[in-house]
Amino acid sequence: MKGFRALVLAGSRGGVDPVAAYAGVSHKGLIVLGGQTLLARVLGALDQAGASRIGVSTSDPALEAALLAMLAAPTLAADIEILPAAAGPSLSVREGAAAMGAPLLVTTVDHALLRPEWVSDFIADAPADADIAVLLAPEALVRAAAPETKRTYLAFRDGRYSGCNLFLLRTERALQAIDLWRRVEQHRKQPWKIAALLGPVTLARYLLGRMTLDETLGRIGALAGVKAAAVRARHGLAAVDVDKPSDLDLVRAIVEG
Repeated sequence: MKGFRALVLAGSRGGVDPVAAYAGVSHKGLIVLGGQTLLARVLGALDQAGASRIGVSTSDPALEAALLAMLAAPTLAADIEILPAAAGPSLSVREGAAAMGAPLLVTTVDHALLRPEWVSDFIADAPADADIAVLLAPEALVRAAAPETKRTYLAFRDGRYSGCNLFLLRTERALQAIDLWRRVEQHRKQPWKIAALLGPVTLARYLLGRMTLDETLGRIGALAGVKAAAVRARHGLAAVDVDKPSDLDLVRAIVEG
């Protein structure tokens, strides 16, 4: 899908980011890897995949300064714009989607290994009738690509999967799923409220390991009034982002040898 729009989440949860502190910079997006900042690497991958317009959601002054410097000496074909980050990733996606419209690809600034072919494959593999699609990588694929990585896996009847920080909001209806995400995010310290949102039957079947990945996404989508689809990643490294210092050491070893 050439000429697509993309949103890069580069906000902050407040306080000191341990990965940025470990790298000696003020924001993860400014970490230099293989001669480029993570920000430049992610923007470059999206640009090479065919993005025509990329919004970067951030309120960090140093990252905004880096973006302005890139805009002053443009090297990318895509139009780049700065969007103010909101209080939390779900609201940042909500406001970014409202500003940019659908379809919209969403990723994060710490997706250090992002490759244009991963983006192209994801868009090609996402069902045409889905309102929202999520990329997940099977555990075996991730472990084969990066045996030493420690990821968080979600367990389903048909296997364990790790998220890949790539989402496709194909239609405006996808915002209904984002609104559900916001409600879950607001109740993250009150798990009984999250359980009430998901419904006892869905929650029980998931906890008992009786639901497949596709069934789970389908049921959660139905709760939001949308068609949600899981897309299985073709590349195990797509699940490797930079959440902690050991992740940075890993991706640096991969990129810089």
